[in-house]
Amino acid sequence: MGATQVDHEEASPLLAPSADEKLPTEATKGCADGVPVVMGEPVSGPAVPRESWDSGILSCLGRNDDFCSSDLEVCLLGSVAPCVLYGSNVERLAAAPGTFANSCLPYTGLYMLGNSLFGWNCLAPWFSHPTRTAIRRRYNLEGSFEAFTRQCGCCRGLAEDEERREHLEVVCDLATHYMCHPCALCQEGRELRRRVPHPGFNNGRSVLVMMPPMEQNMARGM
Repeated sequence: MGATQVDHEEASPLLAPSADEKLPTEATKGCADGVPVVMGEPVSGPAVPRESWDSGILSCLGRNDDFCSSDLEVCLLGSVAPCVLYGSNVERLAAAPGTFANSCLPYTGLYMLGNSLFGWNCLAPWFSHPTRTAIRRRYNLEGSFEAFTRQCGCCRGLAEDEERREHLEVVCDLATHYMCHPCALCQEGRELRRRVPHPGFNNGRSVLVMMPPMEQNMARGM
């Protein structure tokens, strides 16, 4: 079994590419700053800049656009039923119906256990933060550490090291979920709803149902 296939099988299901994304071949081994690396050498061309999140982490009410009502639903779920919002986010990210229960139920157990033992939701963020990492990697979004270094102008050496920066970004993803868990879930929900249709809605395509003609009885002439 090739190294590429082993790496793909050992990766988290949330980090797996979607159906319309091509899996890496033997010639393509990795990616650095958005540029694919072929046989150990980067392909010529400028690096793909990282995008910003569609909304800020504190923009809980979203914005006044086509998804305004959806943003209000996300805010309500994140405040009252975070387990439902987390399961919905994972289901959209995995693009596979049926993953909702597999994500919602463990989250609910950790949520109840944390509130029962410690009085607040301190266990579920350790379970849910990989979703944020998966969203950031899949859509090439700017991480918290990179945004901090860009605004403050410090820690440039750490930001330029791709591997070390990614480790710090994962730590920041965990810290974001641990310190601002409902807001982080809502931000991820808003981002996914603008990028990915819900898999239960047949990818947004309408289904034409053909109905057979009704039996017609012709009246007999007198």
